Formats: sequence, C-alpha cells, structure tokens
Amino acid sequence: MKTYTYTEKKDTRSGFGAGLAELGRTNPNVVALCADLIGSLKMNQFIEENPERFFQIGIAEANMMGIAAGLTIGGKIPFTGTFANFSTGRVYDQIRQSIAYSNKNVKICASHAGLTLGEDGATHQILEDIGLMKMLPGMTVINTCDYNQTKAATIAIAEHEGPVYLRFGRPVVPIFMPDYKEEKFEIGKGILLTEGTDVTIVATGHLVWEALQASEKLEEQGISAEVINIHTIKPLDEEIILKSVQKTGCIVTAEEHNIIGGLGESVARTLSLKAPTPQEFVGTNDTFGESGTPAQLMEKYGLNALSVEKAAKKVIARKK
Repeated sequence: MKTYTYTEKKDTRSGFGAGLAELGRTNPNVVALCADLIGSLKMNQFIEENPERFFQIGIAEANMMGIAAGLTIGGKIPFTGTFANFSTGRVYDQIRQSIAYSNKNVKICASHAGLTLGEDGATHQILEDIGLMKMLPGMTVINTCDYNQTKAATIAIAEHEGPVYLRFGRPVVPIFMPDYKEEKFEIGKGILLTEGTDVTIVATGHLVWEALQASEKLEEQGISAEVINIHTIKPLDEEIILKSVQKTGCIVTAEEHNIIGGLGESVARTLSLKAPTPQEFVGTNDTFGESGTPAQLMEKYGLNALSVEKAAKKVIARKK
C-alpha cells in the first residue's frame, strides 16, 4: 500500500495566493478583485507586483461579481476573492444572472470554506456552497486538498474558458501532493492515491488527508482501501469512480460540506444510473456549524479519519 508523508504544513489559501502571483507574472489578462479581505485571501504579492490590475471593491460582494462579469467583455480574466459564504450564498443572484447565464469567464475564488473557518462561527461557515454552485449550468466546481494542489488549480483555471468556483480554506494542513511543475492539474480528472480491493474512499478538500490516514488504519486491520482524490466536483470524473467500485463493490464519500447537495450526492447519482453500489457518506448532516477551533469542529461533526474508517467498515458489511 502506498503511504503519504509530509514535511510541511500550509493553509490552502496561501496556495491560491502563490498561484495568483504566478499568473500575474505570466498572464497579462489576469486581474484580481477583492471584497476587503486582501490578507485573508493572500493577494498581497499579486497586488505588490501588479497594482494596476487589482480592484479593491470593499464590502460589496454583489458589486464585485457584477464588475468581474463586465471585465470579461474586454478580454480580462477576473479572479474574485472573499470568504466562501460571501462568494456564493450572499451573491448567488449576481452569479446566476450576470456570470453563469452568459457563461462569463469569471474565476470565483473562495477561502474559509466549511467548518474549518473555525471561531467565526455558523454565519461564516458555509456548508452548502458546493451544492449551490454545481447546480448552475456551465459552472466548474473545484475543491482542493492542500497548498500545492490549490496553487496548481489556480494556475489551471486561468486557461479554462468559462466560469469556475474554486474552493479552499483557512487551516494549516499537510502538503502531500506534488508541485504543479511536477504534475499538471487536470480539471475534471480524479487522482488515484492508493490502490485497494475492499472499499473505495472518494474524498475532496481537507478530507483527502483524513481519508489517507483512515486507509492506513484500515490496512493495519487487514482492510484494503482505495483512496481517490476528487478535486473537481463538476465535471465529475465518473470513469475513475466506476472503475474503482467494479473492483471494491462499495464506496465511502468524504467532504467538508453538507451531505445534502455535496460530492456524495453527485457520486450517488452516477452510481444509481450506472452501477448501483452500497455507499456511506462522511460530511455534515443537514446542520449549520458553530464556533470552535477547526480541530474541535472536525471531531464534533465527524469529519476526520476515524469517521472515514468507521464508514468504510459499515459499508463493507453492507456488501454481504
């Protein structure tokens, strides 16, 4: 079984900042907009190097989306930046009407997603954003797992024509994926991290590392888990999932998001149409969050390696 280690931890939002700075140097059409959260979105380097290509909109997120849509008409590639809650729920009408409906080339980049926003609490911890965004026709939805993958995805979406929702977070997490120069980020292409024969674990975002930790615990108990990193929720890589469940016969999906409307339901739709398979869900269950440290919240809401391990055992038992 392949195992993963790390030598460094960083927040995924810093990966976005690094990717945006790189784009500032390599793509003159890339511009950035922020809703008064430059430091939180790690946009400082881009602004320092390209002050004329940055727009500080202030606490007016709906206005930011409208301006971004307009900038695309002149051939610019706007990257908007604010918290995930303010990038989606607060401005859904503007995204639908001004961006998605006319297929504007706007990159909606959202930090502080999910429970791991932490102490700011439920008003800021959006757990519905993947569902909201994947329902919009033509919207690509990406949820990255570490610093390297977030940097790679940020660079990749600039080359993609059409609206994109890029979701990342606040907490410091292990860096275990290769640098973008070593492995190109492919939109819509899942990544097989470990091969297994007893259960498939499909994870996204911060839950990918937890899934890998769970697979090691399962291996110690004689259970062979196949772990797949699904960074692109839409378009979903159905092929990698179907190929895996043909071998394992059961699946666990894991995400820092409501199980209603998230990755798990996209996978369930694919399986119900093409290969009905026992499935267990790891995610929040029709609830809002609360204030606490990221670690406390992940434990309370069952978004950790132990929960993935338990779900794997439960779904394996359902095969029989």
